[in-house]
Amino acid sequence: MSQAELLKSLDLLKAGDLQPGSEMDQAHEICQSHEGSPLYDWIHALVHRIEGDDANAAYWYRRAGRTRHPGPVEEEWQIIRTEIEKA
Repeated sequence: MSQAELLKSLDLLKAGDLQPGSEMDQAHEICQSHEGSPLYDWIHALVHRIEGDDANAAYWYRRAGRTRHPGPVEEEWQIIRTEIEKA
């Protein structure tokens, strides 16, 4: 697990204003290439949450051993980033 690559995937989401688009697609590809790693799976869940695919997001939250943050996407993004920086 590369902290730099985890942060890159999060930064791509932020660069795209946490909206669907090419940056989110790039973040999605990074996460897919590391399936089974809980932090990548958590970001993967966030990607699907952003695109509004709640069923797929729920699957990735389970894989990550996490629950969906009840607040806004921006808050969850920051929570994930803080967790990665602590790792």
